[in-house]
Amino acid sequence: MATTPVDDIAMIVGTGGTTGLPKGVQLSTRNLETMTAITLMSYPFAPRPVYLALAPLTHAAGVLSFPVLTMGGEIVIMASPDIGHFLHLIERHRVTHTMLTPTLLYMVLDHPDLDTVDTSSLQCFWYGSAPMSAAKLERALHRFGPVLAQYFGQTEAPMVATTMTPGDHYRPDGSIAVERLTSAGRAAPLVTLAIMDTDGRRRPPGDPGEIVLRSSLVTPGYPRNPEATAAGSPYGWHHTGDIGYLDEDGFLFIVDRAKDMIITGGFNVYSAEVEQAVMEHPAVQDCAVFGVPDSRWGEQVTAVVQISPGHTIEVDALHAFVRERVGGVKTPKEFLVWDDLPRSKVGKVLKREIRATVIGSAG
Repeated sequence: MATTPVDDIAMIVGTGGTTGLPKGVQLSTRNLETMTAITLMSYPFAPRPVYLALAPLTHAAGVLSFPVLTMGGEIVIMASPDIGHFLHLIERHRVTHTMLTPTLLYMVLDHPDLDTVDTSSLQCFWYGSAPMSAAKLERALHRFGPVLAQYFGQTEAPMVATTMTPGDHYRPDGSIAVERLTSAGRAAPLVTLAIMDTDGRRRPPGDPGEIVLRSSLVTPGYPRNPEATAAGSPYGWHHTGDIGYLDEDGFLFIVDRAKDMIITGGFNVYSAEVEQAVMEHPAVQDCAVFGVPDSRWGEQVTAVVQISPGHTIEVDALHAFVRERVGGVKTPKEFLVWDDLPRSKVGKVLKREIRATVIGSAG
């Protein structure tokens, strides 16, 4: 009986395009087998799981179906991203597994039906594909209990280069490990992960640099684009384009996308750190922080925020709130309040589009 060679290309997946033009990424049978094995090894799976897919199946929600199917599970597919319907489907189908981007999870936490539906069937509630607010994650842990789970990966290393299991969110005494809530977890099984400087030297714990990895999880490359394929793996490692550091226990903390670092007045400001501070405010549902050209500072730290339903906030009060947490240099010089933020089909905030709009309106 003929079998498919493990290095055959199984699919070509488009990148999200949140930081540049989308590219096609080749994923082999080996890549998908590795991703499925890591997921089954790392997260809880009782027999016959029920998986609820809200996000498009062409992205994270789709590939998370693979491990569920290997367990003989059931996939419930939503036709549109209706948060109220999502909650009621969990109760109706006794859903055990689901996945949301942080933006959609924030909407769940603010939804009026949340306290009236039974979500006790959940075993694993993944969040990922974008940075998660630590303050809102703590809220989710109090509401859903020890089922929240994170992953860090990218289209080129699908989904699970690192894993943050439900248990990793807690200390041995059962209290929430607030010091780890901004972590993306530890290197997944079958993945070797390191932090590297621009000269290819590995950085010690605590020192930031580019996140690089080696694994059978990593793509063979970009179709008909040998230049991009070669550029993605200098020094024999896959380079993610993300900046982060490892702590002494091997937990990864993602500082920022390399392209999103802001240089203002000679200081490096990581937008993800500022976004965490902005998101601590209970009136903020979502935000994007970026740099815009400035004749005095080189770049001016700027924030666009979306307010949670039923809340209001004064910009001066928000400025003081953030300054208290990150200091004057990192605090946005300008806060803009929008009714909604543009997002990709998988729910990621399109920071590049927001920045272009702000710069265009200022010009």
